[in-house]
Amino acid sequence: MKFQELHLSDNLLEAISFMGFEEATPIQEQAIPAIQQHKDLIACAQTGTGKTAAFILPVLDELAKDNTHETKVLVIVPTRELALQIDQQIQGFAYFTPVESMAIYGGGTGSEWDQQKRALTSGTEIIVATPGKLISHLNMGYVKFDHVKYLILDEADRMLDMGFYDDIQKIITYLPKERQTLMFSATMPPKIKQLASKALKNPVEITIGLSKPAEGVLQAAYLTYENQKTPLIIHLLADKPDVKSILIFSSTKKKVNDIVRGLRGKGFQVEGISSDLEQNQREEVLRGFRSKRVRVLVATDVLSRGIDIKDIDIVINYDVPGDAEDYVHRVGRTARAATSGLAITLINENDMRSFQQIEALIGYDVMKLPLPAELGEGPKWNPKSAPRRFSRNSPRKGKQHSRNHSHENQKKFHRKSRNKPPRGKKS
Repeated sequence: MKFQELHLSDNLLEAISFMGFEEATPIQEQAIPAIQQHKDLIACAQTGTGKTAAFILPVLDELAKDNTHETKVLVIVPTRELALQIDQQIQGFAYFTPVESMAIYGGGTGSEWDQQKRALTSGTEIIVATPGKLISHLNMGYVKFDHVKYLILDEADRMLDMGFYDDIQKIITYLPKERQTLMFSATMPPKIKQLASKALKNPVEITIGLSKPAEGVLQAAYLTYENQKTPLIIHLLADKPDVKSILIFSSTKKKVNDIVRGLRGKGFQVEGISSDLEQNQREEVLRGFRSKRVRVLVATDVLSRGIDIKDIDIVINYDVPGDAEDYVHRVGRTARAATSGLAITLINENDMRSFQQIEALIGYDVMKLPLPAELGEGPKWNPKSAPRRFSRNSPRKGKQHSRNHSHENQKKFHRKSRNKPPRGKKS
């Protein structure tokens, strides 16, 4: 569906065109009309499907018709990275409108606190905030949300995973009861349904591709011992000199530093990012990665959700994620918005059972590729002998692809890995 068919204002359509978007994604096609009809909404869609634009566009369209400068939209998100990303997207879409936005998040300086206070008291139309920092301002007594018309909870499942359920409930007590509430999530655990029952009124429910990697993600795995992982990554990157953007996920901050040192020692342009960095340092690293000055970015799960970095060619899971759902979010960093990409996971002998649970969650086997001969043999695939790590997100029954299916996909993987994935134009 073309954006023109969604009855958005000319100013918004001009901004959408200027940003290079042409067609709405499925979540946008279904969510935007429901929001335009002033209905509460709970929408589940996988990472990279355009959820942010699905709520920004119709809300901006409505705000542009109102000349009063009051806070009318509150967007609650789990992390400061996501707050900044959404704020930047709002600024892009609102370029030809008088609407202003502000990101409220922790970790800043005293002057940033003052700037946030001014935004909260001067009537900035859209506030994008993390729960903890917003409550700090609310506790001071100067924040008034009397005119809020929209409450938007983005990455709601992640917020609950991080323990923000009570904070969200407290924030809601400061809002008008008559409002439109929109909840966006990548998964639908019981706590999300519990929150929705309290915060939403007769919501429209939309579910698209729940707990499945995007179709454009070509997935593969290598069975490796721990000491083979970095040499394997060096081999893979050296074999693909034309690939410009690689994101590596590690389970710990210490491993991030070790991987960075190992790759730099071989001459790769690489940076690491974790919660150890100050906010300005994170932003500088991300700018370098977005601009392709940094070819390889090594990160903890701080980046697995909420950071919109376009044109990532390859995602590498240095470690199998500690939660099956996190695998979907990690590999969703590539193949964003109907493009193509590669996702590679390195599986040691202790992570096989965990990866088997991931395969049960997504409903098919991920093809296992042989290690390069010079690295020697890795462990044999034997998930029954590996310890069970997952404590939640039990695997759901799904159609299992045969091992022959995985074998046939190996040729496809090697063909695609030699070429930069094609790009599309969807928001």
